[in-house]
Amino acid sequence: MQAGERQRPARDRTHRLQVGTVPVGGGAPVSVQSMCTTKTSDPATTLKQIRGLASEGCEIIRVAIPSFHELDGFEAICAESPLPVVADIHFDYKLAIEASRRGAAALRINPGNVGSFERVDAIIEAAGEVGIPIRIGVNAGSLDPAVADREDLTLPEKLVASALSFVAHFDVRGFDDVVLSAKAHSVPVTLETYRRLACELPQVPLHVGVTEAGTLRQGTVKNATAVGILLEEGIGDTMRLSLTADPVEEVRVAWDLLGALGMRRLHPELVSCPTCGRCQVDLIGIAQEVQRRLSEVDAPLSVAVMGCVVNGPGEARDADLGIACGRGQGVLFENGRRIRNVPEDRIVDALMEEVARRV
Repeated sequence: MQAGERQRPARDRTHRLQVGTVPVGGGAPVSVQSMCTTKTSDPATTLKQIRGLASEGCEIIRVAIPSFHELDGFEAICAESPLPVVADIHFDYKLAIEASRRGAAALRINPGNVGSFERVDAIIEAAGEVGIPIRIGVNAGSLDPAVADREDLTLPEKLVASALSFVAHFDVRGFDDVVLSAKAHSVPVTLETYRRLACELPQVPLHVGVTEAGTLRQGTVKNATAVGILLEEGIGDTMRLSLTADPVEEVRVAWDLLGALGMRRLHPELVSCPTCGRCQVDLIGIAQEVQRRLSEVDAPLSVAVMGCVVNGPGEARDADLGIACGRGQGVLFENGRRIRNVPEDRIVDALMEEVARRV
């Protein structure tokens, strides 16, 4: 177990598989995914984005292959990517077959829009030949045709029924390196769907997230709410927190969420109190500058910036490092113990010097 990780309560019973070098399921740490916004036909630009995402902590990357025109670029990306590359395929099953031969670490398909189970079987056979897993991605827009128009079923019931049908087909074919997702834009629908899937398919690793969640602020709230609840309940083996934003933000939010849950922490956590009438320094400015500088630190530290002695070392004594601010000065502390006083204009620099000493 890595620093900053804790054991999850239930998902160690799911089937363990590999997406490239990244383990998924079977109690492996919840992995962080994102998806490129670049054109797959432009491997240089796509690889630049992938390297940027990798530097932020992304562990699995997905790229779109909408046509055969992108396959040469996809092959070049797979050959040089620092992350395992998942081929995102819709509609044309032949693209999935070819992507599996061009270096994909995994395939993502939705059997509901592939066209027939015969075509799904061809994809399964191709993936099996090269030994890569398949993510079955169900969503509200691509349900099993057998349940899509049934008015007697709720959306969570349709999503679950579609997922069960597809997983059963893979099981009959003897293909168990499957990850399952069933996404919607509604937080309540997401929660109900994944809770049911975790009960119905306890052996299948689940890819969790809220799709079409919105822009940075709304999307962060919706994803953090739904995925945070699911992860705390032991549901979820890998995740993408979809945002209408730079994919770097998806990765940052994912790590912030894992850190807040105490499951995994890649970067420092900032603990800072709300301002009030007792505060005698520019606490907002100080906290924002500390947060900016901490974003460049790769260590699972907890760093506190407190506005006065009331919320000083006492309330933040479990932080690794911190500062309690007073009139014109601050008190540096380490694990609740005072180190020294520093003048107000040295607060940020002094705190970051102590951070550097610890990493």
